[in-house]
Parts: sequence; structure tokens; C-alpha cells
Amino acid sequence: MTTLSYVLSKVLWFVLRPGTFALILALIGLAAMWRGRRWGRWPLLAGLGFFVMVIVTPIGQLMLIPLEERFSRPVEAPARVDGIVVLGGAVDQNLTEARGIPALNGAAERMTEAVALARRYPEARIVFTGGQGSLIHGGLTEADVARQLWTAMGLDPSRMTYESESRNTHQNAVLTYALVEPKPGETWLLVTSASHMPRSVGVFRHAGWQVVPWPVNYRTGRSLAALYDAPFPERIGQFEGALREWVGLVAYWLMGRMETPFPGP
Repeated sequence: MTTLSYVLSKVLWFVLRPGTFALILALIGLAAMWRGRRWGRWPLLAGLGFFVMVIVTPIGQLMLIPLEERFSRPVEAPARVDGIVVLGGAVDQNLTEARGIPALNGAAERMTEAVALARRYPEARIVFTGGQGSLIHGGLTEADVARQLWTAMGLDPSRMTYESESRNTHQNAVLTYALVEPKPGETWLLVTSASHMPRSVGVFRHAGWQVVPWPVNYRTGRSLAALYDAPFPERIGQFEGALREWVGLVAYWLMGRMETPFPGP
């Protein structure tokens, strides 16, 4: 079931992600109109309407804000931290393999925050969890890239643990819990993007791990500039990222991977 759900999620998202699907609709409508089919105006209008909505309204930001503001960092940082778990999703193993140096994507704060926390809590264990997150990939895992990056940045290898088999957030939680075996009373920080934190906390709790959320990589704000300043491609990315998280929350709850559809503090 895990393999099937993983493959389906990747294949369906490739076709049905809003930007791609809207473009397909618009092309179908355009082709139909070209051939004199009047019904073609409806898919054409639907496809173009999506892009107009993204340009005119801050829909992506409005969908992300509830996700990003669901969990916040503790008002007072813990005096002692036993470990820090960093979720994958911030590195590009294919580009790393192609160019020979660690490549990061828009969620790079997950990796840089881990370095800052490692120096702030010198006794804490640092755990990275991430294997192959795509169907088509090379030989490197996300954990391989993280090892290259953090070793180059001077983190002590003896403090590091790398989990390289997980392919989604559910496996991040389950496999890392089995690997680390956290003890009762220990304090573990969970580092991931703010919009991804509700689903991450939900699956970690379901795995039996009470982590302290430490969100990074915020992409929203409530000022007019924050709502409208992002360029068009970024706005599409915000909408797609938010939709994917909302769908993921419901799907994980229906599959029994979380106790509630929208975990909270």
C-alpha cells in the first residue's frame, strides 16, 4: 500500500498539479475552438481563468497562511535539546550528482537552520531524514547530499545520523523513530518548512514521537507587499504548494497516518 500510494501521488500530481492542468485545459479548448467546436470556449476559459485568478488575487498566500501559522516556535527556546530532526525536501540530489557540489532548492533554510541549531546546542544529535523523493532519480539520496553539505560546513560527523530510505513524510517519521529510538523525557526539535509543519507534526505524533516544532522557510506575510509582490511563477508555486499540503493532510488522515485532519498545538 505504501508503494502504491507513493507512485499514485507522484503520477497524479504530475498531471493534475494546477498549473499543468490549467495549461492542458486551455490547450484543449484552443484546439477545439480552432476546429470550430464551440464547447472549446469552456475549457479555454477555465484554464485561462486559473492564471488570471493567480495574477489578480493572493490566493496562494491566503491558502498558505493557516498552514504556516498553525505552529510557531516556543516563546522561550528550550534550555536543553537532545536532538534535532531535519526533514528532507531542501536538496536536489539530481543536480548534485550532475555538478558534483551540493545543490539546494527554495527550502534551503531547513539545512542552514540545522547548522545554526547544531552550534547553539553543541550536545544535541543531528538527524537528517530523506531518501529518494522522486520516481525518476539517480544514485544519490537526499541524505547523501546532506552529508556532503554538512561535512563541508564543519559539522562533527560523530553527531550526525542520516536516514536514507524514506520517500515521504510518513516514512520520515516512522523510519527515523525506529532508527533513533528517542527516550521518554528527551527534547527533540523538528525542523521543516512552516507550511509542512502541521502534517509533519501529525505523523510524528502518530509514530509516538512528541517533537517540538521549529518551523522555517516562511513564504507568507500579511502586508500588502507580501501578499502581492511575488512574481507570477512564484505565485503559481505558492498555490500548488498550499494545495498539495491541504490534500496531503486529508489523505494522511484518511489513510490513518494522523489522528486528526489538521493537527494543532
